[in-house]
Amino acid sequence: MNQRYQLLEYLKINHCIEPLQALDELGIYRLAAVIHDLRNEIGHDMITTERVNVKNRYGNSVSIARYWLDPSIS
Repeated sequence: MNQRYQLLEYLKINHCIEPLQALDELGIYRLAAVIHDLRNEIGHDMITTERVNVKNRYGNSVSIARYWLDPSIS
C-alpha cells in the first residue's frame, strides 16, 4: 500500500492529521510532500491546511500544519 492511499484512508477515518501523527502512525516522514501528491490526485480543495501553534519539547511555541480532509469524501 502506498503512502498516499494510507494517508487518504487515515483522513477518511480521523478527518485530520499533523506531522508527528503521520510519522508515528503511518511512517510518513515528509507529510507535506505526500499531501501535495494527494491534492494533485484528488483535488486541491479536498484537503485544507490549518496552521496551529503548539509547544515543542523545550516549551517554545512553534507553528505546525494540520491537514483536514473534506468530510464529504468517503
